[in-house]
Amino acid sequence: MITRKLGTAGPLVSALGLGCMGMSDLYGPSDRAESIRTIHAALDAGVTLIDTGDFYGMGHNEMLIGEALKGRNRDAVQLSVKFGALRDPQGGFAGFDGRPAAVKNFLAYTLQRLGVDHIDIYRPARLDPNVPIEDTIGAIADLVQAGYVRGIGLSEVGSDTIRRAAKVHPIADLQIEYALITRGIEDDILPTCRDLGIGITAYGVLSRGLIGGHLSKPPAANDYRSHSPRFQGANLDANLALVEKLRTIADGLGASVAQIAIAWVLAQGDDIVPLIGARTVPRLQEALGALDVELTPAHLAALTTAMPRDAAMGTRYPDVQMAFLDSEK
Repeated sequence: MITRKLGTAGPLVSALGLGCMGMSDLYGPSDRAESIRTIHAALDAGVTLIDTGDFYGMGHNEMLIGEALKGRNRDAVQLSVKFGALRDPQGGFAGFDGRPAAVKNFLAYTLQRLGVDHIDIYRPARLDPNVPIEDTIGAIADLVQAGYVRGIGLSEVGSDTIRRAAKVHPIADLQIEYALITRGIEDDILPTCRDLGIGITAYGVLSRGLIGGHLSKPPAANDYRSHSPRFQGANLDANLALVEKLRTIADGLGASVAQIAIAWVLAQGDDIVPLIGARTVPRLQEALGALDVELTPAHLAALTTAMPRDAAMGTRYPDVQMAFLDSEK
């Protein structure tokens, strides 16, 4: 397994990480046994970075990962955990809490559910508009001092917030959406992170399956993607037409669409680690194949020509969720 360092302050991790949200939440029914098999297969393949959130399935995802890690070498795994999103009993989202007391409370529950004594990278999932980022990061810094957290990360925040946070404590990485079809961070956020020595863990590298090469119809009603503008009506048709252009390039390389899309993100810099949201072993194995795809400058140019930066139809989240993204301001 190729390894990459998450910024100057972060750990050495596998070049691909496993994002586990879909095993517990938002994409419809999932298979617990298959989820655990997928986590085990990832670990056996050399994947060391496992990403979750304490609000994925209202704690279910952390308990699932904790179960999968039993009997495994804890020091061989880097656990990345997002916190702060509030949920209601119906599964809806009810805001965000970044207060220092809440930060420490969230971590206490996370350690219990995962069955571990520390978290490798702990990060607020969103910016709390009512709490200065300095206060939230300061609370995590206290947890670093106490030994419960090894590194601090950020998620979906803009350059001003990144710089303010980095003045409080070194930041290992920024977790943010980045893909062939989602390239907004290239303007300002990515240069800011590179200036400060902060790594990128890129989620949505297949745009929630949109550019994975396997989607042929709209998502089911119980799949949260059915509410995403990119997956609706004419937008979906236009976006899937772009995917067919990628397929032509992939066929020429003897690779799948998903593999070249992941390989493109890998090729954008050694400071970027794509998170793969595989829910099954076959999808995981396909994603891992991206590590064997060699993209020449000509291939990279062809990919960005086939899927121009602003070609996507529809925003990456519905309007109400876009409003919560400091990274989009």
